[in-house]
Amino acid sequence: MTQNKWQAKQGRPAQHWQPFKLDRAECRLCPRHCQPKNNRMGFCGVRGTVEGKFQTFNFGLSLAATEEVIETEAVNHFSPGTRILSMGNIGCMMACSFCQNWETSQIKHLDPQAVRHYSPAEVVEICLKNNIPMISWTYNDPVVWHEFIIETSTLAQQHGIKTLYKSAFYIEQKPVEELLQCIDIFSLSLKSLNDKFYQKHTKARIQPVLERIKQVAASDKHLEISQLLIPELNDSDEDIIQTIDWVLKNLGTEIPLHFVAFHPAYQYQQVNRTDVSSLKQARRLAYSKGLKHIYLGNTLDAGLNDTFCQQCGVLLVQRYGLHANAINLDEHSHCCQCGTLSSIIRPLSSSPELTFPSFSMETSTFDKEGGGHTEDTKKKQIIIHWHEEAQSIHILQLDAKGASDTLFIRSIGYNHGIKKTLSHGLERFIISRQHPSETGVVISWESDCQYQALALLDRAHYPTYSCTSEQQIMPLISD
Repeated sequence: MTQNKWQAKQGRPAQHWQPFKLDRAECRLCPRHCQPKNNRMGFCGVRGTVEGKFQTFNFGLSLAATEEVIETEAVNHFSPGTRILSMGNIGCMMACSFCQNWETSQIKHLDPQAVRHYSPAEVVEICLKNNIPMISWTYNDPVVWHEFIIETSTLAQQHGIKTLYKSAFYIEQKPVEELLQCIDIFSLSLKSLNDKFYQKHTKARIQPVLERIKQVAASDKHLEISQLLIPELNDSDEDIIQTIDWVLKNLGTEIPLHFVAFHPAYQYQQVNRTDVSSLKQARRLAYSKGLKHIYLGNTLDAGLNDTFCQQCGVLLVQRYGLHANAINLDEHSHCCQCGTLSSIIRPLSSSPELTFPSFSMETSTFDKEGGGHTEDTKKKQIIIHWHEEAQSIHILQLDAKGASDTLFIRSIGYNHGIKKTLSHGLERFIISRQHPSETGVVISWESDCQYQALALLDRAHYPTYSCTSEQQIMPLISD
């Protein structure tokens, strides 16, 4: 079997397969049922046959562990504002022409520099040492990372850490039965209700996805649904109504449904970003049909992602971008005005604002070719100006790989600041625009660590540190 730089030297026994022929094994993890010959990979590029047995070659191989917030995963009704450790693997059981994370989902495009290796214990330790209460399996699809997810999630729950599974869910029934034992939250995405669309644009089929969503809905696990609205592919009223009708019939009126804006990517770049008017039209259609909780992803327009009491109408959770504040909920999820139990699980209070002494922004010089870090020896800085194409960034520690360090993030145009500590293997975290008056942020630190700012083109995007990174961030960094 040809070994790429990112592959483990030796595979590990995979689950969910059966013998097929002497020189083949049949994978039963996803409905594709690949039957690769000896020393060949299946469709996903990370699982294959060795001496007639099926093995996984991506156990523990991950993108850099990243601290984000639960709203990045299209989850609005479970502990709004919760910090999460986002973990993404490599490979995928689908091949969407519009993939938002094609640089990691499609193995042939993978940058080996983006890959790390973690043990289950190391992932859990990052959470415990950084006080992060939840792990999210996300970015390119977690289905093909099954063995690592099961082992790590089981260990995480033993330590009181919640688990979240963000997936297009092209997977078989038995693997889902295992996931239901160790996953707390499912954020599942539909691409369309049209099977021809699935076959042409994702190289998958819709019916298995629908059956597995119903399987989760029949459990006691928290479930939210999202659909990416892609211009000229699945954004017509007819397409949207098909999704709404299926959700109503199979999941009910209370299920949160997210319509998410698309950014041009991979093999589908001939269109513009999804216009907010298309999202609002989908929202109107869903409300008119009787759905109660509709949210619009990748938009900062006010009021489109707030949650209201279904009884008295008071605002319960206010959201701007990826920031959420529970303002009229008690600790048991009751409306503070009328006492009605809301559908929000485990609400958090607002995050405290910090203040610290002002500092001069003129003392820093910026090395753009080096990724935007400063050369000031006393206090390093990166100044980010928000851009219409990117209003969130990942801050990546370049050289110390998770060495303990403290950064200060101060808003430009908005009176707010936070102190951020990286430690115990955490080397990347998210910053996003948090108020209409905020025009940018200043990130500063005093250590000898170096940092790179990478633009997120949408909330589910994982920008890789590669030759394209400079293009992603240049419009944002100050001169």
